Amino acid sequence: MKWLIASDIHGNAACCKKLLEAFDREGADRLLLLGDILYHGLGDGDKRAVADMLNGISDRVTCVQGNCDSEQDMLMLDFPMADDYVTLYVGDRRVFATHGHLYYNTRLPEPMEKGDVLLTGHTHVPATEPHPTYLYFNPGSVSRPQWGSERGYMTLEGDTFLWKTLDGEEYRRYSLS
Repeated sequence: MKWLIASDIHGNAACCKKLLEAFDREGADRLLLLGDILYHGLGDGDKRAVADMLNGISDRVTCVQGNCDSEQDMLMLDFPMADDYVTLYVGDRRVFATHGHLYYNTRLPEPMEKGDVLLTGHTHVPATEPHPTYLYFNPGSVSRPQWGSERGYMTLEGDTFLWKTLDGEEYRRYSLS
């Protein structure tokens, strides 16, 4: 199974469209959204357009709630996003996926085991950081990248994570094996 992993769309319809083009181009089976989907806050967003685009693939979306995702916004979506985190498995490794505003490197609801992956958005900065007991990954932001990073996403296929720009250019990879 191939996952496309993204965060922080913030209601930017043009960037969401490019993300869904990448989803098709990648041939991904599932889209994992790490929160902050519709709310833009800066006047450049189009919640309805983003919701409509994502609702078109609602049967293939897994989503966690971000700090900017309101209950009212969730009513626009045909898929649930009420959970603060989801747990996925890559072989025997656990991937703890969350937005990053409630759970992060030093504040987790349960201990991480050696080789587990903490996957967050929220910072708008791509990250690959090994910790003594787990790995920390962040796909960066689809719409508002920070610290000189580019708009982008990640893929997970087999045991390999790839970081890519919205245009599909790979710039980082990490294999769990």
